Amino acid sequence: MFQIKRVYEPKADSDGLRVLVDRLWPRGLTKEVAAVDVWLKEIAPSDGLRRWFHQDMQDWAEFRRLYLEELQQNKEAVQVAFKLAEKGKVSLLYGAKDPEHNHAIVLLDYLRSVEAAKA
Repeated sequence: MFQIKRVYEPKADSDGLRVLVDRLWPRGLTKEVAAVDVWLKEIAPSDGLRRWFHQDMQDWAEFRRLYLEELQQNKEAVQVAFKLAEKGKVSLLYGAKDPEHNHAIVLLDYLRSVEAAKA
């Protein structure tokens, strides 16, 4: 249902609905090139958490814990994500350079755990 992809990668037929999950628009990309169908910035980490993480990227575990707390409190945005996925595959697009330490990974894990709990 959900997958993640860097927004700077070219659009592919396998993407399904392309949902940008960053609070800020990715640098250097036009709307046409990004090919974003929905911008769900409300599901991204809060501005304060985002800034903190970018200043101290060493504390991945703490960022992950804090963002999961935010997601648990952000039921409305999470419901929007699931509503979008009712129609098929959703690619959660992110702009971060690090493919292993970014909020989209945490978001994907969270959405999958909520989905599994519903089943």
